[in-house]
Amino acid sequence: MAITGSVSGKALGANDEQGVTRGTTVIADSVVSTIAGIAVRETDGIHSLGGGASRAVGAMKDRVSRSSDPGRGVKVEVGEKQTAIDVDVVVEYGTLILEAAKKVRIHVTDAVETMTGLEVVEINIRVLDVHVPGVGDEDGGEEQPEKARRVQ
Repeated sequence: MAITGSVSGKALGANDEQGVTRGTTVIADSVVSTIAGIAVRETDGIHSLGGGASRAVGAMKDRVSRSSDPGRGVKVEVGEKQTAIDVDVVVEYGTLILEAAKKVRIHVTDAVETMTGLEVVEINIRVLDVHVPGVGDEDGGEEQPEKARRVQ
């Protein structure tokens, strides 16, 4: 968790006109990972976050709880003033991966720094897969019969 704006035990930006401290603000790691996850998903060329196992478990969790975890596929380390972020992504086929990674870094940095006031010191991006539309999609109803014919 991060205590933003603290130096030598005093909260910055929390002083009133007489210089009296009014408290500190604590930002949980899950808050930063949620903000980062949403920013990544809003980036063009990104299909999803997380690896195969993470996506499978997450999909099952989403069905049971009827909600999704926007922080899935995102790991963060949050300090008092800074944060480092690791993101696992699947890109859309045809996406220029280096350009998509650059856009992810810009979107995540803007979102996290604006919303939390924490400095983003690094964003590590692992591209785990390429999504090809129609291949392996749950919505592709034709996929199963085709696989069945190939193995007969």
